[in-house]
Amino acid sequence: MRSIVMATVLAVFLMVGCRGTGNDFQSAFHPASVEAREMAGLGWMMVAVYGSVFFGTMGLVVLALVNRRSNGEAPGGSDRFVLVAGMVVPTVILVGMLVVSLRVSAAMRAPETAFRIEVTGNFWWWEVRYPDHGIVTANEIRIPVGVPVRLELKSRDVIHSFWVPNLHGKMDMLPDQMNQFWLRADREGVYRGTCAEFCGGQHARMGIDVVALSEDGFEQWVQERTRTREPGDARGKELFFSTGCAACHAVGGTQAVSNLGPDLTHMADRLNLAASTLPNTRENLKRWIVDPQSIKPLSLMPPTEIGPEELEALLDYLQTLK
Repeated sequence: MRSIVMATVLAVFLMVGCRGTGNDFQSAFHPASVEAREMAGLGWMMVAVYGSVFFGTMGLVVLALVNRRSNGEAPGGSDRFVLVAGMVVPTVILVGMLVVSLRVSAAMRAPETAFRIEVTGNFWWWEVRYPDHGIVTANEIRIPVGVPVRLELKSRDVIHSFWVPNLHGKMDMLPDQMNQFWLRADREGVYRGTCAEFCGGQHARMGIDVVALSEDGFEQWVQERTRTREPGDARGKELFFSTGCAACHAVGGTQAVSNLGPDLTHMADRLNLAASTLPNTRENLKRWIVDPQSIKPLSLMPPTEIGPEELEALLDYLQTLK
């Protein structure tokens, strides 16, 4: 009995530990859009129905054990009970679930969208483009509250799956094929997304942040991303090229145009680093530059061999990229 209690307490602590941080933790049962609420409602109904079936079945098993007949004869009317309990009840439940599922599917029809965002899955990060605004970023999507946004999803390497459980369902991202999806948030907040299809060694650390802003806040964000950027620290910029950073990363307004790694044009304004693995702080950025494999093993970013003074200058430059 004591071991059962301890196991139950441990399970509760583990489930509590699955809760994230921020104003909206990652859960399909904590919806922040009309579509997510429809799916959450369906999920809760399935939990209730299947839970009732499970506990009802267990109750019948206990009842049969307690009231079993010593002569082994079946009680009268058992055939009728088996027919009703084994065929009619499951049929009614399954047909009811089908009807509700079709109603939820009808509510998932894509509405007229305001603009589109291209999202490309890579080992193990996300490229994000706003073709209508000329903005390129990575591992973070900003959208206006209440406005449906069409996502054009594809993969550069293997099959990924885009999932922001607070806002919508999942959609696969396939190499050389575009799938269309859409998002809409009811309220401002930061909603964590993830890759929901196993895609290799760092699948678990392939996160993405969806930031829902007010319409005015979103317009201001777009204007800030499309304005002419002031040149950053000259010494750090020189190191950005001489240490090989430009071989993989692009920075708008410079000769760094590679798309092998995330675009760094506005990296200093992002919430997190390494596909939502670390908070975007100077110390974490330093760790990521010097030894990325200690943070995200198998990631394609190599360590940067650089002296302490040069490293500080490079950090100064990267933190001007806003």
